[in-house]
Amino acid sequence: MWQQTIIHIPPKARGFHLITSEVVSQLPQISYYDTGVLELFIQHTSASLTINENADPTVRADFERHFSHLVPEDMPYYTHTYEGSDDMPAHLKASLLGHSLTIPIGSGKLMLGTWQGIYLGEHRNHGGQRSIVATLNGNINQE
Repeated sequence: MWQQTIIHIPPKARGFHLITSEVVSQLPQISYYDTGVLELFIQHTSASLTINENADPTVRADFERHFSHLVPEDMPYYTHTYEGSDDMPAHLKASLLGHSLTIPIGSGKLMLGTWQGIYLGEHRNHGGQRSIVATLNGNINQE
């Protein structure tokens, strides 16, 4: 069975945000899947999705510091600067981290590891609402 919907994530500050519960709460139909996959695709070029540590928020802060160091603003060789000094670095960070995730589903739940969570990487200072296409495919519980 295939299902597809758009998940809306309200605006967030620049940084890495644990959004697992926001994703799951907007996809109650996951509970009907015995086995399957959830594919998430973010429809933006200046934000990203990744999976990492879900317990210690300092990991997300370290991610932001590291990626800001790795891809700094105001580099003299950037020519795409129309939307501000955070724009081109946001595009680069999004490409480094990626725009999609595939997560297995088992017994009606995402099969993330104990310490894994879904991160939204917001790479703009004022990115606005983010839209994520969620595509579910798998076997529905017939009971």
